[in-house]
Amino acid sequence: MTKTRLETFSDGVIAIIITIMVLEMRAPHGDTLATLRPLIPVFTCYVLSFVFIGIYWNNHHHMLHAAQHVSGRILWANLHLLFWLSLVPFVTGWMGENYFAAWPVALYGVVMLMAAIAYTLLAGALVRRHGHESALARALGRDRKGKISLGAYVLAIPTAFLSPWLALSLYFAVAAMWLIPDRRIERTLGT
Repeated sequence: MTKTRLETFSDGVIAIIITIMVLEMRAPHGDTLATLRPLIPVFTCYVLSFVFIGIYWNNHHHMLHAAQHVSGRILWANLHLLFWLSLVPFVTGWMGENYFAAWPVALYGVVMLMAAIAYTLLAGALVRRHGHESALARALGRDRKGKISLGAYVLAIPTAFLSPWLALSLYFAVAAMWLIPDRRIERTLGT
């Protein structure tokens, strides 16, 4: 089975997720800059989530570029990832509207953790389909950044109840870590 439909469907879903997030931001009533102040937490959450969705889209694109074929297992693993990503607009809105309260910050971490697990499962399914000696397997390697991300999310979830701001800083640290381009696939495939 070719990967074209999987890529196209995933790109469409991710575009819709980003669109939903921006549509959740409501314009304030008023015409002064002061009326924007209450939107700072909402906008901060939007930026963080936009970056995370962009990171997933970018890495998903590169990973599928290295793949040659997909299977039913890969299709389901991809849907699993898209499910968790589709919850990002909800937790983004809840966290921003409630000024980074503990429960919304913790649930944001749960969704991010589950998306990271789903991405890891998708990568594993692709490696199993293509073989552990494939270019894709070599490109993914040991995935240190992925493991660090999982650990940061696991740490951030309970931390949200002690200090939501510290948990939020862990989320920003993960995003910052992934903003540094990961060139493993490009180097391995020579693209």
